[in-house]
Amino acid sequence: LRAAGLDDAHLSEDAARLLAVELFREDKVSLGRAAELCQTPLATFMDFVAKRGVPPLRYGFEDLEEERRSTERLGA
Repeated sequence: LRAAGLDDAHLSEDAARLLAVELFREDKVSLGRAAELCQTPLATFMDFVAKRGVPPLRYGFEDLEEERRSTERLGA
C-alpha cells in the first residue's frame, strides 16, 4: 500500500478511483462517468487523474477541426 501511495484507511475509495482512472484511460467511460462511479467530485477526480499521468481533457485533431469549422460558420 505504501509503495502505491494508498491509504489503508481509505483503501476501498482509492481502489474505486484507480479502477475509474483505468476505465477512463481505456476510453471505456467518460471523465464525468468515471467520477460518478467512484463517487468523487469531478474537479477532484480530474486532479486525481492528472496526478497519475492521464490527461483529464482530451482534445484531439477532430475536436480542433470541428472548432475551426464552427469558427468559420460564425464568420469569426
